[in-house]
Amino acid sequence: MEIIIQNLGSVFKTFGVKDAVDVTVIALLIFYLLRLFRNSRAGQLVKGFLILLVVYGVAIVARLNMLTYILNSVFTYWAIIFIVVFQPELRLGLERLGRSNKRLRSFVSSTVQNPEDKIYKALSDTADTCAVFSKSKTGALIVFERETPLGEIADTGTLLNSDVSPALLGNIFFNKAPLHDGAIIIREGKILAAGCILPLSDNLNISQELGTRHRAAIGITESSDAVVVVVSEETGSISVALNGILTRDFKRDDLYNRLVELIITGDNNNASGMFAALFNKRKEEKNEKE
Repeated sequence: MEIIIQNLGSVFKTFGVKDAVDVTVIALLIFYLLRLFRNSRAGQLVKGFLILLVVYGVAIVARLNMLTYILNSVFTYWAIIFIVVFQPELRLGLERLGRSNKRLRSFVSSTVQNPEDKIYKALSDTADTCAVFSKSKTGALIVFERETPLGEIADTGTLLNSDVSPALLGNIFFNKAPLHDGAIIIREGKILAAGCILPLSDNLNISQELGTRHRAAIGITESSDAVVVVVSEETGSISVALNGILTRDFKRDDLYNRLVELIITGDNNNASGMFAALFNKRKEEKNEKE
């Protein structure tokens, strides 16, 4: 025990600022990876990988030559296997890392273009239209792009680049219209494209009562930070999908407030705190001038 304490003491004596930074960065990286893999299929894959490591260790200790040889061959190429197996999660993680700088650039450009009024109107018109759709049981799938670009998804539909209005939304999602089965993509308060095809979620825990429209809403939010509004054609229920989670039974005002929170003012869990603070400060200054 004394030897262990002496060894630890010698380590801490040589422990400098660079070492502290090194350990902190590694700890943050591990925390970020665990947070990324949590509640996803990747989490189960990580568990399987750890089990293989345990089996590999047992095989070495027990001198199981054939099993040791096979597992040794597997772990020789572990880096390539890791990249192939976790490609979706790694891509999503890199996208998330790049979002903070983009938010700041978006705010700087907004000080010149002042797009808040257009976005507020788009959110208000969307909430009004969804309330009408809910009563008439008209199915709708509306995707709000945030930091993750959805250009590839928009290319699967018809490009519009039109202002949001109840009349246009009503025409798009009319049940005999050619574009009503797909989703619309809204970027910066304008309808970028309609009739778009979204990836379906592979989550096996999704309720069986949810149809293709809801599974598509969950699917696109699993691979991006988009906010999706869904109106059920069967029940008229209004739902919001975010980060692979579907929240149901929104009313008009609740839907509008939630969209403003997520898309403009910034949700604490999904938007930059700096961006939200800068926006709120600017809003207060605007109110004081009025």
